[in-house]
Amino acid sequence: MAETVRDEQFENLIAFIRDERGFDFSGYKRPSLQRRIAKRMQDIGVEGFGAYEDLLKNDGDEFSQLFNTILINVTSFFRDEVSWDFLGEQIVPTMLETKDPAEPIRVWSTGCASGEEAYTLAIVLSEALGEEAFRARVKIYATDVDEEALTQGRHAAYDAKAVEPVPAALREKYFERINSSFVFRADLRRSVIFGRHDLIHDPPISRVDLLVSRNTLMYFDSNTQEQILRSFHFALRDHGVLFLGKAEAIANRSQLFKPVDLKRRVFRKLPRENGPARVVHVEPEDGHELSRIATETLIKEAGFEAAPTAQLVVDPEGRLSMANLQARMFFSLAPRDIGRPIQDLEVSFRPVELRSRIEQAYNERHAITLRDVEWRVGDDLRFVDVQVVPLIASTGEVVGCGITFTDVTRYQRLQQALTESKREVETAYEELQSTVEELETTNEELQSTNEELETTNEELQSTNEELETMNEELQSTNEELSTINDELQQRTDELNDTNAYLEGILSSLKAAVVVVDREFEIRGWNQGARDLWGLIEDEVYGKHFLNLDIGLPVDQLRPSIRKVLAGEDQQSVTLPAVNRRGRQIECRVTATPLGQQDEIRGVILMMEELEE
Repeated sequence: MAETVRDEQFENLIAFIRDERGFDFSGYKRPSLQRRIAKRMQDIGVEGFGAYEDLLKNDGDEFSQLFNTILINVTSFFRDEVSWDFLGEQIVPTMLETKDPAEPIRVWSTGCASGEEAYTLAIVLSEALGEEAFRARVKIYATDVDEEALTQGRHAAYDAKAVEPVPAALREKYFERINSSFVFRADLRRSVIFGRHDLIHDPPISRVDLLVSRNTLMYFDSNTQEQILRSFHFALRDHGVLFLGKAEAIANRSQLFKPVDLKRRVFRKLPRENGPARVVHVEPEDGHELSRIATETLIKEAGFEAAPTAQLVVDPEGRLSMANLQARMFFSLAPRDIGRPIQDLEVSFRPVELRSRIEQAYNERHAITLRDVEWRVGDDLRFVDVQVVPLIASTGEVVGCGITFTDVTRYQRLQQALTESKREVETAYEELQSTVEELETTNEELQSTNEELETTNEELQSTNEELETMNEELQSTNEELSTINDELQQRTDELNDTNAYLEGILSSLKAAVVVVDREFEIRGWNQGARDLWGLIEDEVYGKHFLNLDIGLPVDQLRPSIRKVLAGEDQQSVTLPAVNRRGRQIECRVTATPLGQQDEIRGVILMMEELEE
């Protein structure tokens, strides 16, 4: 299969996001990650990953929008209802049967987004245990890398659409209606603990009975998935249950989990047969002493297993004798690698060549320490301190070699940031000195400007006097305008009286009267016209007279109207018509000019129904 072409600008962008905000997406599937970032760039109209990195440097608010696009906080209550039914009816009762009635129950919901699945777990367990036992025994740890989504989950307030998948009876029992929101009950909400957790870099929550990680693994590449599943295996108690999403499967990790129900993606932890705890053969004086020695051995090896730094133990023959959890996760070591020669393992030469250092530690019989060793894991550059220590028994015999890898990437980056800050401070100091000189120059300019302002002030005083004179003139003009306004108001009243007078004349005429202008648009329509044709004035005013659909064949009046508009005397024509009651009538229409002979403004049409 052809190797994917590496996009340097894209990789630089991922490294910038990691260094700037602490979100390490190096373990995510490259095509999916690149597609989601490109979608955000398209939404805001940015072309090129380099240009988008510049935008992030200048606009810190863009990070939250980008993370929302990448992390896709898509979740809901009882998502894949059949799987939740199986969990509530089969898995939870079986889990409760194996535990003491007073024993705590620990549940971990990873990639919880805004908390819907965490509260779904709370409902399922509360229904199985009863509310009192739930409050006393259950702790649900809900984790995600998105702080904004976690804040929403802590508030536990959802709109009506979000709680639709919750059955009505459970919705009524577990949610309180506050305004337009449904809020999960506060007394039960205290058992759900939200916190930020990075599955790739943060240590897992331990002693978990039920681990829910639904459609979270699908965003990571296969190596990162292996690392996360090893963390899940460590987190779960023996025979603990792992509940995945329907888009995920781990059939090829049979050494860690066995399927309970593949269709519903429910798996059970397989305890390791050759884990860190091993049986120590001793010849004690009595059974109590055997128990004590065995307990001490288990404690020592449990402490070795849980150490926060990666630790390896190599026996004198050069074989890998022990590797704790962090070491197995760091170097992808499998149980079958225990007992293999160290030179056959990649860890013998990466991140640093170990065989010569082990030999040196044996010969000099003291610790060999290497600082700030660069270690490139995929596209991620890490820094580790390596310490190779000979293990010397009380008899003075060298019984092996212990190797410790301490991840100091964070401190190295802090050191780099400190160096950069010092450089920026020096630059800022030089800029400050330059600014002081500029301020002195500016002060002199300000003094000169002050003198100019004093001169300008005198000019403004003179201008103010001129403005006062202009104000007096404007007051006089305003009085004149008030007088004109009064005259206009008087003329308006007279015009209104005239219009009312004309309207009264038109209304008093029994005949139908229609007034049209030179464009044939209707400007008058009296009561007689309303009675004859059944249309009121508001329905016809401003419309073209010849477009009216009434019982009168108006198109036959066009010649008469045009003659009157051309200056001829009144025209009269008798036409068959249908009045508003649907009765056939003979209608005489008389067209008379509106206005003087030299300025005809329109036509007055008088319509009379002829008696039979």
